[in-house]
Amino acid sequence: MSPTAVKTRSAFRQSVRVDVDIKATPEKIWSLLTNVADTPRWNSTITQIDGRVALGEQLNIKVPISTRTFSVKVDILEPHTRLVWSDGNAVFRGVRTYTLTPKGGGSTTFSMEEVFTGFMLPLIGLSLPDFKPVFEQYAADLKKEAERS
Repeated sequence: MSPTAVKTRSAFRQSVRVDVDIKATPEKIWSLLTNVADTPRWNSTITQIDGRVALGEQLNIKVPISTRTFSVKVDILEPHTRLVWSDGNAVFRGVRTYTLTPKGGGSTTFSMEEVFTGFMLPLIGLSLPDFKPVFEQYAADLKKEAERS
């Protein structure tokens, strides 16, 4: 069964979330999420990512759905459990959270959520791309790679 993303929206908050059960340990999934040099090989939603996943570090990310390079800062780093990065300010801000929850038997629930906020969101929100298919593809790519071999 393919992962299904859920989108919620209010005047000053918009979010997209996807959850998928993966037959792999949190450690294996974490190694895929944090090995930025290898990410474009298995993840079709990212064309390039530079930097390193470390607290306070900046990552520069290029994606197929935009010509912009996204510069995000790693805000929270809890190995094998949670990774949070963000971009923006009070005008418009995006915060992405990756969560790994062990299920036992070597399986893990992977969750990815992006929350957009800011007083400009009512104006900008309608021009944002539909992230649901991107999140679903990201989760499917991660599941496939993590469960491989």
